[in-house]
Amino acid sequence: MKLQHPYHRLRLTFRHQSRCFATKYSGRVVVEDKNGRSFAVEVDAPTLQTDSRGYALPRRDLICKISQIVKSPPSPSTDPFLDLSDYLDTLTLTLTPSEASEILKSLKSPTLALKFFRFCPSQIPKFRHDCFTYNRILLILSKSFNPTRPDCVREIVDEMERIGVRGNISTVNLLIGIFGDGQGGDVKELLRLCNSDKALEVYQEMRRRGYRLDIFAYNMLLDALARDQKVDQAHKVFEDMKKWHCEPDEYTYTILIRMTGKLGKPGESLAFFQEMLSKDISPNLIAYNTMIEALAKGRMVDKSIFVFSKMVENSCRPNEFTYSIILNVLAAEGQLGRLDEVVEISKRYMNKSIYAYLVRTLSKLGHASEAHRLFCNMWSFHDRGDRDAYLSMLESLCNAKKVTEAIDLLNKMNEKGVKADTFMYNTVFSALGKSKQISHLHDLYEKMKQDGPSPDIFTCNILISSFGRAGEVEEALKIFEELENGNCTPDIVSYNSLINCLGKNGDIDEAHMKFIEMQEKGFNPDVVTYSTLIECFGKTEKVEMARRLFDEMLAAGCYPNIVTYNILLDCLERSGRTSEAVSLYAKLKEQGLTADSITYTILERLQSGSHRTSRVRRQNPITGWVVSPLR
Repeated sequence: MKLQHPYHRLRLTFRHQSRCFATKYSGRVVVEDKNGRSFAVEVDAPTLQTDSRGYALPRRDLICKISQIVKSPPSPSTDPFLDLSDYLDTLTLTLTPSEASEILKSLKSPTLALKFFRFCPSQIPKFRHDCFTYNRILLILSKSFNPTRPDCVREIVDEMERIGVRGNISTVNLLIGIFGDGQGGDVKELLRLCNSDKALEVYQEMRRRGYRLDIFAYNMLLDALARDQKVDQAHKVFEDMKKWHCEPDEYTYTILIRMTGKLGKPGESLAFFQEMLSKDISPNLIAYNTMIEALAKGRMVDKSIFVFSKMVENSCRPNEFTYSIILNVLAAEGQLGRLDEVVEISKRYMNKSIYAYLVRTLSKLGHASEAHRLFCNMWSFHDRGDRDAYLSMLESLCNAKKVTEAIDLLNKMNEKGVKADTFMYNTVFSALGKSKQISHLHDLYEKMKQDGPSPDIFTCNILISSFGRAGEVEEALKIFEELENGNCTPDIVSYNSLINCLGKNGDIDEAHMKFIEMQEKGFNPDVVTYSTLIECFGKTEKVEMARRLFDEMLAAGCYPNIVTYNILLDCLERSGRTSEAVSLYAKLKEQGLTADSITYTILERLQSGSHRTSRVRRQNPITGWVVSPLR
């Protein structure tokens, strides 16, 4: 009796009871003819049979069928692999790697086997070769391997490495058989497939068979062992290397120096370095850097500088990494004064790029004085400056509150061919604003407008905020008007800064008018805008306005942060509206916000019933200077 299967295009035929299918199917009748002579069955996806270890058993009928299709002779009208693709489309399960391996085994032609090997991952969904299928194709290719054309095998090895398939001992033996020539040959192909444990197995197998590694293979093995901190094994391989008359090179010693340096054994690193020199091997840049890094890790300042001097003496040019190692160990040991000694040693290699790097690094590390001293040296010895170094020096001076020196540098850098840009001016404006040096701020802004570069929106925002911080409301309004009438247009930061300025200096009505104006001009107030204005209303005891603005904020879909809640909590607590403050704290927790130290200070006052009004200025992470929580 024949079963018609419209869903999976499978044609099933009843056979003799004693004959079993390799794959078992189960299903149910969904359509039956009135005469009962034919019916349709919906077949469930078959479950693969597994062995005692849980591995899927190969489906022998499937293997035979695919092998038969692949081995069928091609003709002008048919292609076996197109037929195979059509056949696989009828299956509900994909081919497994173990089944693919069995099919490869049945194919006698290496060319056909390789074609099928490539077909599987490209045409079968979710198929991925494993170590066993790779071993199978390597075995097939080894039987027809041409030593003069190893490209095909190398492509397989490259692919294994690229997709992360690790070889096993069988892979090792196969590749030894392919590449082994008694002299180590292309044993690199073996080692690069393995982790350090397997690499060591490869090495031991090579030794057992009497093969010898070349210098490249030894270095690869040592590097794998060193990276996994297998120190004893690395030492043993190094001794074997010398015993078998394979002379170490600079890369060999660099690997060993790096290994011992990372383990905090600078004495052993130095011994390897001296052994390298005794063999008349000239260290390269990497070797010198590795040695200096090992000494620096051991905080051996004198020896680090000594090796550095030998590096320069032997005409090996230091790079930025070399200087960074020296700089870090000097800073860690509090000996930055010796940086002049380092600069003097390498003065023939000190160009403006190295000076710039040192200035930037010292500035980032917070050593403004040393950066400035080195910058002055660069100024003296080089006709043209480096923009990045000048910017780093400006930022360093500003961070150290040396704004007079920063202004002087800004005015003079044009002498060295570096044109001060808007970003540099903004850096200095920001520092002047924070230190409230309004006269310098005025003068520098006038110079900028007269000589260039042109101010941008960030310049104006910094100036509005700076004038507001110093109580210069009229100046802030003047900058805002210039912004409105100039090429730039105010943004939300401009409005926030001006509202902050007006509110903090007592003109709350004008601040509220600017709040309305910004909305009329299409700007949506953000959490900073609302927080600023709520605090201003709270400080002027306009609690209802503060509360109304908070409700308006929520209605607008602008979610308050912990700063906003602290401002309103403080306002309610000071005005004695305890129950409202408690309700607001409950809402804060409902929103999922985490109370901070200011919140808990206000809650303590609520519990004690104290309504003190002494103010303590606190830095606001949003606006920089808005929040003034009460204790």
